[in-house]
Amino acid sequence: MQAVVLGAAAGGGFPQWNSNAAPCRRARAHDPVAKSRTQASLAVSGDGERWFLLNASPDLRQQIGQTPCLHPRKGLRSSPIAGVVLTGGDVDVIAGLLTLRERQPFSLLATDRIHSVLDANPIFEVLARDIVSRQVVPLGQPVALGASLTVELFAVPGKVPLYLEDGSDAPPIEVSETTVAAAVSDGRRSLFFIPGCAAMTPALAERLRGADLVFFDGTFWRDDEMVLAGLGPKTGRRMGHMSVSGPDGTMAAFCDLDVRRKIFIHMNNSNPILLDDTPERAEAEAAGWEVAYDGMEIVL
Repeated sequence: MQAVVLGAAAGGGFPQWNSNAAPCRRARAHDPVAKSRTQASLAVSGDGERWFLLNASPDLRQQIGQTPCLHPRKGLRSSPIAGVVLTGGDVDVIAGLLTLRERQPFSLLATDRIHSVLDANPIFEVLARDIVSRQVVPLGQPVALGASLTVELFAVPGKVPLYLEDGSDAPPIEVSETTVAAAVSDGRRSLFFIPGCAAMTPALAERLRGADLVFFDGTFWRDDEMVLAGLGPKTGRRMGHMSVSGPDGTMAAFCDLDVRRKIFIHMNNSNPILLDDTPERAEAEAAGWEVAYDGMEIVL
């Protein structure tokens, strides 16, 4: 099984278009220790010929352009992209679907809840239903991705997308079809793609124990990161994300899970682990974590 990180940053990317914070200025100036990153997505394949995208970020056109394995290979129009799997309904998960509107066949796989979000917005009808098949994936049931891979979607703690919030101060964190993880397997090895997760539950910990590879939510280093930086009033928990550090953070939650390879993905532009030269990056690496970057290639 092959995997390519198409994008490693959270919504807005790195540098974020309207951010004048020091890390974004460094990335914009092409500082080699502040690598630019597009919004989070992964491509997986079991044979190197048919590729499946895990999420369709707003940066998808750029990501395809900089990833040779996703380029057309035959005829006037073609694509090795055979399908797209969605792990939620946030803008940075679904907006890239609009890039794929040129009547190119592929399968669109998501939970019933996320399909209902797409169905309710007529702009997604540009994905002609006679060309793009929409497949509902029940939670906990592996489904085929071509002949070589399977994917299983399972719920993780999260919240509804921002544009679906009802205006309450603190929408509930829930385990439902709204925020899911994807487990991709070729029958020998498995990888987990979890770009959004609000908490580590006992059930999730047991599922991940001993895994070959986990891409996990690395949005914030600390829960009050946005508040301290003067970037907004919301905590990480309010936004539906665990923090990387701290006694209730991701590094602590994974320390006894014996995961063979652990990679942070979906980092917000405020997270210091995006920078190669920070103490926070060093701490994460000392704990056995890698930090994803665009173009990162993995073979299992």
